Amino acid sequence: MDTQRRTGEQGPAPFRSSRFFCVGSKWYFTTREGFDSGPFASRERAEIGLKRFLHVVRMLPEEQQLH
Repeated sequence: MDTQRRTGEQGPAPFRSSRFFCVGSKWYFTTREGFDSGPFASRERAEIGLKRFLHVVRMLPEEQQLH
């Protein structure tokens, strides 16, 4: 759980959990929208998968981006 405040946040830090989780020996990442992606062979591979996902989302036109 991340208890640090982000830039611009005020008051107590809200509850946050990791975007990465493991089921059996396979790793997954989850998005704020509730999309789970995987399986990946390792957490490191899941982190790369998340970076690729975010890169693609940033290339979408503003009206198509996930919020």
